[in-house]
Amino acid sequence: MSALQTFGIVIFGVGAVVSGWLVFRTDSMVRAAYWLMASFVAVGAILVTLDSQFLGLILILMMAGEMTIMAIFMVMFMMNPAGLNPMVMVHQHRTAIAAGVGSFLLLATVALVADFPADPVPLGADPTAELGFELLGRSMLVFESAGVALLAVMIGAVAVAGKWGRFGDADAGSVEPELEPEEGGS
Repeated sequence: MSALQTFGIVIFGVGAVVSGWLVFRTDSMVRAAYWLMASFVAVGAILVTLDSQFLGLILILMMAGEMTIMAIFMVMFMMNPAGLNPMVMVHQHRTAIAAGVGSFLLLATVALVADFPADPVPLGADPTAELGFELLGRSMLVFESAGVALLAVMIGAVAVAGKWGRFGDADAGSVEPELEPEEGGS
C-alpha cells in the first residue's frame, strides 16, 4: 500500500467517523440524512482508494440516491415542517452510548482475534464479474421487482403530496370523504 493510499484512507476514515457522529449531533432529520450520506460517501471513497472502484462507486451512488429520497419523504410527510426544525435525534442516551461502545468493542475484538481467510484471486479470473453474478445471479428478479415497487411508491407519494391531493384541492381545504354514504344520496 502506498503512502498516498494510506493518507487517503486516514482522511476518508476520519471524515466517515466525524460525519457519522454529526448524524446524532444535528437537530434536524434532513441534515441527519445528509450527514449519514456524507459518512457513506467517505466509506465509498475508502473503497475506491483500496482499488475497489466498483464497490466504492456503487456504495456512493446507492447511498446518495437513498438518502436524498429519504430526505424528500421527510420533507413531505413530517409534521415538523420540512424536517428542519430543532428536535432531539437520540433517545435513551445511556442505552445508546452503551450499545455503541459495546458494538465497537465487539467488532474491534473480532477484527483483532479472528483468523480471516487469505485466498488470492486466481490468475485470469475476473473478480468483478464473479461478484456481479454472486450478488445478482439468482436474485435479479427480486431487485427488479423492488425497483418497480419503489418507483410506484415515489410516484404515489408525489401524487398524494401534490397541490391536487388525495381528497381534492389542497388550497380549498380538502376533506376526507365520509366512510358511510349519507341516506337519500345517490
